Amino acid sequence: MHFCLVLAALSGLAGVCLGAFGAHALRDLLTHSDLGVFETASRYLLIHSALVAAVAVAAPKRVVYRVCCWVFLVGTWLFSGSLYLLVALDLPMLGVVTPVGGMGIALGWLILAVAGWREARHT
Repeated sequence: MHFCLVLAALSGLAGVCLGAFGAHALRDLLTHSDLGVFETASRYLLIHSALVAAVAVAAPKRVVYRVCCWVFLVGTWLFSGSLYLLVALDLPMLGVVTPVGGMGIALGWLILAVAGWREARHT
């Protein structure tokens, strides 16, 4: 799980840096709509990076939580990454990847809920 923690920290770092870059360097270059998309990508990246870090620290030896971390990381990178690239490259076809990432994030939450439910029943 230490590797998940490292990846969560690097994802969080990317979210902070990209969010600041969007807010300061791109604010006059992007349309209001594109800036909103960029901000959404940064917000999801930051929130889910923190979540992965918390799960990695809270349950480092449970396989289900390791799976959960990976699902969150991949889903978040697909979701946020596709949004960043959509704005940067202006390729609407990248928008097809965004819902796949969103489903990954939703699946991560479902895995976390089921794992938590099972643990609560056994305590």
